[in-house]
Amino acid sequence: MGTLPSCLMSFSENLSVLNVRMNMIQGVIPRKFAEDSKLRTIDFSRNRFEGTLPPSLLRCENLEVLDLGNNRIEDTFPDWLGTLPKLQVLVLRSNMFHGFVSNSREARSFSELRIFDLSNNNLSGPLPVRYIMKLTAMMNQDKRRGKLKYMGDANYQDSIMVTMKGLEIQLVKILTVFTSIDLSSNHFGGELPMDIGNLKSLKGLNFSHNNLTGYIPSSIGNLIELEWLDLSLNKFTGRIPQELANLTSLAFLNLSENQLIGHIPQGWQFNTFENNSFAGNPRLCGFPLLETCANSSREIPPVIILQANNMEHGGWFEWKAILMGYGCGTVAGVSLGYIVLGSRKFEWLTGLLERKGANMRKKWRRNARRSYQR
Repeated sequence: MGTLPSCLMSFSENLSVLNVRMNMIQGVIPRKFAEDSKLRTIDFSRNRFEGTLPPSLLRCENLEVLDLGNNRIEDTFPDWLGTLPKLQVLVLRSNMFHGFVSNSREARSFSELRIFDLSNNNLSGPLPVRYIMKLTAMMNQDKRRGKLKYMGDANYQDSIMVTMKGLEIQLVKILTVFTSIDLSSNHFGGELPMDIGNLKSLKGLNFSHNNLTGYIPSSIGNLIELEWLDLSLNKFTGRIPQELANLTSLAFLNLSENQLIGHIPQGWQFNTFENNSFAGNPRLCGFPLLETCANSSREIPPVIILQANNMEHGGWFEWKAILMGYGCGTVAGVSLGYIVLGSRKFEWLTGLLERKGANMRKKWRRNARRSYQR
């Protein structure tokens, strides 16, 4: 409660962490940070700070984490923060940042940034493609898989609030390999660039609730580490790229409320998504939607598809079938998942079923005659 004393900033040359989150602090952020600030983490989130950001933040050259989320800060996008050489986490979510985010060639580099969250503000104009394409820390997969560690040090480990897989989650520790971009709930327009496929270490991407147009780039299929993708409530058109079905780590997908058309890709994780991942696209069709596609008489879930394995002697195949409803010796129904594996194999399968049916009918007639004679 109350305001943050300005004199506190004079101690920043000796502090490495300044965390005052969730204290209902009001007023502006103190204007003067110390010249030789040692601050590594500044967490002012979930307070009532207002006004603009002080340019003296640039004195914090060791700053790795800046979390100003859930305040009342009213300012334009602070592109000058891109000059901080060690900044890895920038969270400005749920404030009143407004105006365009520069797309000029002079856009500042946030080369070390791993978490970039501008969600739930009033930012507008074209999607800041030039900033996104300078996030080089998200372009290279971390090769130190066996040495995973958390941000922070032995005395303090950073935490952060993120929207992950459609849920708001508090990460009590931040893995150094965790990377995400969240520009949702703004007024950005324009198209997604093909170059977005270069961010190969990206775990989460959320551009929902904007005014984005054009096609979904097939290059998103290159983001092999991606675990959640939310492009809902935009104006995307065209087909869903088949390449997205190659994202085997994708656990959450939301493409709802767009203008997408055509057949929903099948395979891998796409077979696990439910209707609400695609709702609000009237011209989409195929599993898991009830709407079937015009070029197919029937949409069949891929878990009951026949698989062909060509071998030396004409080929062999595996198939799964469910035969239902034997009553009074008559086959009442057959449920069979199938795929056409060539005309000869299909004819063989058809002939097999016909012969089985004929034999059963003969047996039923024989039994009926014997019963009658008795």
